Amino acid sequence: MSTDIGTLRGLAHLARLEFDATREQQMLADLNNILDFVAQLEGLDTTGVEPLVHLSQEVNVLRDDEARNTVSHQDGLRNAPRKDSDYFRVPKVLE
Repeated sequence: MSTDIGTLRGLAHLARLEFDATREQQMLADLNNILDFVAQLEGLDTTGVEPLVHLSQEVNVLRDDEARNTVSHQDGLRNAPRKDSDYFRVPKVLE
């Protein structure tokens, strides 16, 4: 399977890409190499092969998501550059 320069230019237009002449030829060669590789993959016999849900058998070990306070309110405000009693002071964002 291969493609021509017109198809490449159409794809480049859809992707909002611009190539000079030498880069265009290079991209055309790369695209044809990719399509040839995909054609090789299509020729493989995959009967009896289970589809993969995950690429690896690794299992993530995650902790339970429990809401809890790890930093007290006073400890959180201790290093604040500006604070007003119980609140952080930040620069005004909206006019």
